[in-house]
Amino acid sequence: MCRTLSAFPTTCLERAKEFKTRLGIFLHKSDLGSDTGNVGKLEWNSKHSKEGNFSEDVLGWRESFDSLLSSRNGVAAFHAFLKTEFSEENLEFWLACEEFKKIRSATKLASRAHRIFEEFICSEAPKEVNIDHETRELTRMNLQAATATCFDVAQGKTRTLMEKDSYPRFLKSTAYRDLAAQASATNTSPSGCSPAKPLHT
Repeated sequence: MCRTLSAFPTTCLERAKEFKTRLGIFLHKSDLGSDTGNVGKLEWNSKHSKEGNFSEDVLGWRESFDSLLSSRNGVAAFHAFLKTEFSEENLEFWLACEEFKKIRSATKLASRAHRIFEEFICSEAPKEVNIDHETRELTRMNLQAATATCFDVAQGKTRTLMEKDSYPRFLKSTAYRDLAAQASATNTSPSGCSPAKPLHT
């Protein structure tokens, strides 16, 4: 198979460009806030600069929810999909919690904990996540002495909800199925990278 973009014949470069464009369209409206990290940008020119690795990444998203969440492009694509369903708050909360756990300063930890609670947990929060009353109150109590684990229960419940509800719909979405089909075609292309019939959106 072709190894790097610079070594591709013209037809391979065209297919790689088409593949990049297809995912770019998928991610077009994805734009996470600063707290969750800027994961909406396509990682084409760095980690996934090799066409084979990039297509394997896309195909890996259907292997498990963990595989999707461990991929920067996967998270961005999933976020873009959730935005079409107006349910991106669960993923944004999960990502905010992941970033929260990296904070080492006790002062910053307490401040960020209250910001996350006010944004995602409290009643009528601007991005209120779907958790039960008991979990909401437990999280409220945890904030009295904030630690890196104070959101663990709430984060776990939103993750389970996404895995059982949103994730299967994402895999069945036309956008992901088209993307996976293109990735499969790229992954199984012969060493000569013979011309492939373009996909039409």
